[in-house]
Amino acid sequence: MSRTIVNPVLKEAVTFVKTADETNGAVSDLEITIAAGGGNPLHYHTTYTEKFTAIEGELHLELKHKRIVRLKPGESYLVKKGEVHRFFNAGEAEIKFRNEVHPGHKGFENTLRILHGLAADGLYNDKGVPKNLTHLAVCGIMSDMRLPGLMSLTTPLLKFIAARARKKGIEQQLLEKYCK
Repeated sequence: MSRTIVNPVLKEAVTFVKTADETNGAVSDLEITIAAGGGNPLHYHTTYTEKFTAIEGELHLELKHKRIVRLKPGESYLVKKGEVHRFFNAGEAEIKFRNEVHPGHKGFENTLRILHGLAADGLYNDKGVPKNLTHLAVCGIMSDMRLPGLMSLTTPLLKFIAARARKKGIEQQLLEKYCK
């Protein structure tokens, strides 16, 4: 299994520096490169924290109430459990940053592999998310990635869809295709 994965749609590369398995669950340590304009949607997690550290270029974090944190190389910010956030590149050049997930989260790691694989296989829409709602639900639940605000009303539905996908073997198919 490759330590570096690429999402051609989001123009993002993720290198697994240390995995949850390698650290007995202590940390999932990632190095992420994103192109100008790249980033992810606002979300939060209930089971782990994320420490973001800029390596090259300026990393932007958007928090609750549209608060922006700008990290220059060497600067870090700890996103606590339940804290709404997203990362993005507001500059004109590619940036690189470290993302440490505490405790390590194999579901988070597998989700990144699945999402990058789906994108590479042309299974993303023009908004940069999986075309298939079942795939989206499986990844959202597997990674404990929850949407804030009104979108939080979708969580019970996503949990239901993900549970059904697990029973039908769809989750296992995704794991076997993209995580082995």
